[in-house]
Amino acid sequence: MPERVCFLLKVKADRLPEYRLRHKSVWADMQQALTETGWHNYSLFLRDDGLLVGYLETPNFEAALKGMAEREVNARWQASMGEFFEDLDGRRPDEGMFRLEEVFHLA
Repeated sequence: MPERVCFLLKVKADRLPEYRLRHKSVWADMQQALTETGWHNYSLFLRDDGLLVGYLETPNFEAALKGMAEREVNARWQASMGEFFEDLDGRRPDEGMFRLEEVFHLA
């Protein structure tokens, strides 16, 4: 049974249009790395005030995070996207995700 993961981040209000634009053409090697490291059924949802909700399914979230941390393409992607987010306090976006607790699932 896959682990279902939901997380939050906050995109800066003045960066919303460019953030949306960048996600229309996520690098092919970044998409491949996500798939290879166990990020499945991965979606991002963005509210007009910048609230970003991420959802994915994975066999093991910690292993998926570790796998991506070891990929050069992820380092480049995180460096290019870090400026879009609030409240990272020097962390990369993939280190600043606030994971939500799953309290219900309808199978």
